[in-house]
Parts: sequence; C-alpha cells; structure tokens
Amino acid sequence: MQRRDFITLLGSAAAWPLGARAQQQATMPVIGFLAIASRDTFGYLIDAFRQGLNDAGYVEGKNVEIEYRWADNQLDRLAALAADLVHRQVAVIAAVGGLAAPRAAKAATATIPIVFTLGGDPVRLGLVDGLSRPGGNATGMSVFSGTLLSKRLQVAHELVPAGALLAALMNPANPENDSDTQDLQDAARKIGQRLAIVNASADSELVAAFESAIRQQAKMLLVGSDVFYNSRRDQIVALASRYALPTIYFHHEAVRAGGLMSYGANIPDIYRNVGIYVGRILKGEKPAQLPVVQPTRVELVINLKTAKALGLEIPPMLLALADEAID
Repeated sequence: MQRRDFITLLGSAAAWPLGARAQQQATMPVIGFLAIASRDTFGYLIDAFRQGLNDAGYVEGKNVEIEYRWADNQLDRLAALAADLVHRQVAVIAAVGGLAAPRAAKAATATIPIVFTLGGDPVRLGLVDGLSRPGGNATGMSVFSGTLLSKRLQVAHELVPAGALLAALMNPANPENDSDTQDLQDAARKIGQRLAIVNASADSELVAAFESAIRQQAKMLLVGSDVFYNSRRDQIVALASRYALPTIYFHHEAVRAGGLMSYGANIPDIYRNVGIYVGRILKGEKPAQLPVVQPTRVELVINLKTAKALGLEIPPMLLALADEAID
C-alpha cells in the first residue's frame, strides 16, 4: 500500500466516529427545564431530577440534553422562557416550582408533553382533566399543599397554648395563594385555632412579616408552601431565630439548617419522580395516560436543639410520630 493511500485511509477511519458522534448529538432528545426559581437555589433538586432521568435510562450529555430556563422568581418572565423552549423544539418540558410554570408552558404549546410539579389540585386549576387519566399534554406531581397546610396547622396547634395566636407566612404573588389561604383558614376554624395571615413576596417584605407576627403576639409561625420561601430558606430560618419565634416549615431542609420542625412531602423525591416521568415520555408514553402522582409519604422532622434554645417542650406524642429528631 502506498504511504499516501494509507494516510487517506487512516484519515477516513478517524473521521468516521466523529461524524457518527455529530449525527448522534444532532438526534439526541432535548428536555426543556422551566423553573420559577434561580439555578443557585435549585442545585439539590436538579440532582434529584437527573437521578430520576438516570433511573429511566437517560444521562445528561450522553443520550439526552437539557435546556435550562430560570425565571429567578420573576413570574412575568415565564411566558417568554416557555416560548423559547417551544421554539427550540424540545421533546418534553419539565415545568417546576408551582402553578405559574406549567401554566406558561401550557399557554406556549398544546402538543409538547409537559411534566409539572404543583402544590394545588391540577384538576381544579385546569391543568388536567383528571388525576388518573390527565388527558391533553400535561401530567406530573402534586403535593396538594392545601391539605398539607391544614395538617401542618394541626401539628402547630399541638404546640401552642390554648387560645394562642398562630401566624401563617403566605406569598400573595403565588397563583395558588388564594386557595391555599382559604383551605388554611377553614382548617383553623374547624379546630378553633386563632390564625393571622402575614404576607411576603419579596426579600424586603420578610422582616416586616415577622415583625407583624410578633406585634400580634403570635406564638408560632407556619411557613406556606412556596418556591420563593424555599429559595430563602436560610434567611427565614435566621429571622425565626432572631425573633425567637417557633416556626414550622414545609420541607425538612429548613430543619437541617436550624429550623424548628417541618411537616411535608420529600421535595427531592418529587423531583426524582419528575425525571422518571420525563424519561418514560421520551420512551414513548403519553402524558394523557400517565396519572398525576401524589406523595405517598409525608415526613415530620423536629430539631431538638432548636426546640431547647427556644425553651419549647415537644409533646411526647409528636416525638413518637416524628420520622426524624435532630439532636
């Protein structure tokens, strides 16, 4: 064989895998990830989402790509971000963090599959036709936050003296706020619990909300289920400590950061299930036939060190029910 022929053959052999890889990348499915929050507060949930994808057989950068779009808690940005993902012709959209994200995605496309995370009832909110058979192009995970808020209220009720005031921190900018607040107020009336609503939808309003609860002599604060509050976890925990106000959260990460207690679904597990659903859709399943998933496990986590610092005695009944007690 002539040297020039050998070089030509060698070059062709080397180029073939590169061409094959380029073709593979061109046909690799792309997932759109539309989030209300910001990337810097979402790291552990992205990891959970990727784990779900891995469980379904997909690895980012290997056989699937992910296009991330972050609203940074500015809900008015979601429509443009969703439209951008549709223009990108993604195979499926994970719309996460609350009602505003799947609403924006649904408004942008009636054909691209959508997998959502949601606090409220997706049937009542108009996202799906039914829980077992969603119909349309959307399905996902719902924690039914109104129900969990009511149960969180009952846990808090066990910790405050009879006749004492309980405050609830709620976000009026959250599209689910009105229904959640109504559910909470109804639950308070049923058990005879005095309740005050304090609002905050921005960093500058959090201190004012705590000060309002203190002025009203609230004995405990309940934090509503909200992605903004999740992203401001450390700030809220610090304010609860500063004002010595016992506080119950909706996610156990706040308790690990020094909060008193939490009662709610395991949020990373929800995002892992979103990843699994996205993977199943990539394999050909239709969102119309994938039932909306509700958490099968709700966790009660108590920080005993924080309780001691607050001079608060946790009733033995609650300790017995706790999934975890942190010393």
